[in-house]
Amino acid sequence: MKLSTKGRYAVMALTDLALYDLKGPVSLRDISLRQNISLLYLEQIFLRLKNKEIVKSVRGKKGGYKLSKDASKIKLSEILNAVDEKLKTVRCVKHLKKGCNGKSIKCNTHRLWDELDNHISSFLEKKYLSELAYRNNLERSL
Repeated sequence: MKLSTKGRYAVMALTDLALYDLKGPVSLRDISLRQNISLLYLEQIFLRLKNKEIVKSVRGKKGGYKLSKDASKIKLSEILNAVDEKLKTVRCVKHLKKGCNGKSIKCNTHRLWDELDNHISSFLEKKYLSELAYRNNLERSL
């Protein structure tokens, strides 16, 4: 299983946004500099996040982005889904009968990886952006 930079950067950028948006809209340029993420890549990510109504843009000289709702209501799974991040531990499609090894049966370890997939999904479903922002803020103040 692999998490792409798109998914990791989306979570990193939104954690940054959650930390700084209390002061007003946050520019992608500021996030880019603080998190060392390409500005062009952030623009692509934030377009998807905006389309899924996780963030909203504010125009003007002091414009930027704000969270569309409180960070305590944004699940990490929601962020990953917004940027089309597919975390899969098996190659096959769950609801199809065709197996992951290209044959009509599932591989010997299919149930193990399927169970891991369920654990990961459940973990991300229970984690909220506010937890990351709070933890990060706490670590910075130590």
